[in-house]
Amino acid sequence: MLIQQTFDRLHEMRLNGMVDELTAQTRQPDIRQLSFEERLGLLVDAEYIYRQDRRLTRLLREAKLRIPACMEDIDYRHQRGLDRALLQSLAQCRWVRSHQSILITGPTGCGKTYIICALANAACRQGFRARYYRLARFIAELAMAKGDGTHPKLLRKLARTDVLILDDWGLAPLTETESRELLEVIDDRVESRSTIIASQLPIAEWHGTMADPSAADAILDRLVHGAFKITLGGESMRKIQAGGSESL
Repeated sequence: MLIQQTFDRLHEMRLNGMVDELTAQTRQPDIRQLSFEERLGLLVDAEYIYRQDRRLTRLLREAKLRIPACMEDIDYRHQRGLDRALLQSLAQCRWVRSHQSILITGPTGCGKTYIICALANAACRQGFRARYYRLARFIAELAMAKGDGTHPKLLRKLARTDVLILDDWGLAPLTETESRELLEVIDDRVESRSTIIASQLPIAEWHGTMADPSAADAILDRLVHGAFKITLGGESMRKIQAGGSESL
């Protein structure tokens, strides 16, 4: 009866990790060989791991990453300009804590999207909030928010996002209005949040993709200063790995 009351109270307090561990302990005939402190430690560890796993699952779901990528699976075997030491350093997420940005450029198929999703995954694993967008869809979402009155709410949400990922930067030119709206988002993040951008275009050509030159100047000034810049090259990874299951 006493053990059932304990289970009921653990359920009531939503200590599901402890419930699972206590259930496992009751099925182990030699568990009583452990001291009270040892068994309590196992219960606490189980609850901690359970909550961490739940938090990571939620963060990854909210991030909406295009690819379920992770830093450990990045392929360094092919020559495409990857600096293993730099990426391993970025996996520690000090750049997120320092509110720095990462700009990745290179031709289509070289693995840009995989790498930015892996970086975002690493950030989520360390408890940071991330959100992936393709730039065209991001601009469309900003416009829709303007139309339905949710624009201020969206801006506040984006301002709280630790890592904003904008993929396919520069594929289509931005109008003057779109350039100014993008500037508003980027400006909110300066020295307070991090941004990852991936583009087929070299950074030197980004200015020409925005119709408002003043907004373009301001956006690039805020993004490029102090950012990590990664330039990829080489043959398309999709072509190399056609038919295979290896990571990019």
